[in-house]
Amino acid sequence: MKILFIGGTGTISAAISTLLVEQGHELYLLNRGNRNNVIPQGAISLIADINNEKAVSELIRDLTFDAVADFIAFVPEHLERDYRLFKGKTRQFLFISSASAYQKPLSDYRITEGTPLSNPYWEYSRNKIACEDYLMRLYRDEGFPVTIVRPSYTYDERSVPLGVHGKKGSWQVVKRIKEGKPVIIHGDGTSLWTMTHNSDFANGFAGLLGNIQATGESVQITSDETLTWNQIYESIAGALGVKLSAIHVSSEFLAACSDYDFVGGLIGDKANSVVFENTKLKRLVPGFAAVKRFDNGIKETIDYVLSHKECQIADEEFDRWCDVVIETLENAAEKIKNS
Repeated sequence: MKILFIGGTGTISAAISTLLVEQGHELYLLNRGNRNNVIPQGAISLIADINNEKAVSELIRDLTFDAVADFIAFVPEHLERDYRLFKGKTRQFLFISSASAYQKPLSDYRITEGTPLSNPYWEYSRNKIACEDYLMRLYRDEGFPVTIVRPSYTYDERSVPLGVHGKKGSWQVVKRIKEGKPVIIHGDGTSLWTMTHNSDFANGFAGLLGNIQATGESVQITSDETLTWNQIYESIAGALGVKLSAIHVSSEFLAACSDYDFVGGLIGDKANSVVFENTKLKRLVPGFAAVKRFDNGIKETIDYVLSHKECQIADEEFDRWCDVVIETLENAAEKIKNS
């Protein structure tokens, strides 16, 4: 197939790009060329800023595609632009939405594609919902060949997936675990979550490309493995070869005492128990199975991060914030106990 990715170098899309080239597809990657080191050999680069609609229109003037996927669309205006660019130029348009768009709080922890979309806590999720609404109107009214894909937390070798971290990523928390310092886990750590390795996601996504049964459908792609946040952090500590020192803090408290986006990221997402039902994906992509168990995948990630200095981005501000939160809670508990 002849496929175009808008983006193509992120955590999710890089794994799909590599897989599609290996499968022999003709893959075009449209981006600004800032991460050429992760572009697989054999992919065709189209260097442009997707927001420069006139330049992109000229760049793809003589091209048509079997599938176009936008990995960096976040608001309806992005998709209005895509529609103008690709109407009549692709047989399938795939939009990467988010499982965070599902109803919060959940009426049922088991999530299917039929779970209502509503997230009053996170603007990011509400924008994704608005994007889905716009595309489905195009499908119903004009037959625009849309497929909506909803990932949940998907990770790769470059970044450790966590519930609570600062603005510079996960390394500072990994460093705290490695050094035996206490780390914050939201809630009591027993809520359920799903981590999906990007190689598993890529296999599911590849099976949707050119799949006529996926037209007009929304499909979630996640692992079937369900873990508690305590198990997730224990697996990370185990991969580091150390004992975990965990401090459990309510999500509401974390959201109230920081300028980090914990209202959206926790209360609107990770503080909720989620178990994904992937029957629809397996019907559309027979034989699909997520095979990378989290304890194995996170060991690979930890090994990579520890051996690549560019993944070790310090965040001293977040480190100090963690110390203040932990000390404040310990002092409060001591004060109440002695009152």
